[in-house]
Amino acid sequence: MSLGRITTADYDAPKELVESACEVLKLASESGKVKRGTNEATKAIERGMAKLVFIAEDTDPVEIVLHLPLLCKDRDIPYVVVPEKKLLGSYVNLLVPTSAACIVDPGRADKELESVVQKIKALRKP
Repeated sequence: MSLGRITTADYDAPKELVESACEVLKLASESGKVKRGTNEATKAIERGMAKLVFIAEDTDPVEIVLHLPLLCKDRDIPYVVVPEKKLLGSYVNLLVPTSAACIVDPGRADKELESVVQKIKALRKP
């Protein structure tokens, strides 16, 4: 999947996998702990707390989130690209759009998160 003109993923996530990941994010937002926004997601990745990172494809300017896939890849943290920041904001109970979010504690979504993470890792190109 790409953000703007630059390819940022080392795999293409099927739509069904992105939807499953978003359902996990919604559940984790209700019962666990999520970080909202690019700065908070960046901190969670750097501290090794992020379990799964979400990046909005329609972020403008795209440079705001271009570092996230590189950080994730460097720290072996899975990430998915979602189509719209408005949707991403709604998944984490924000009334405003957000360019990035991540799951820190999945809460009741623990098993579902593990399943999504395994599917993402299986799609990664060597």
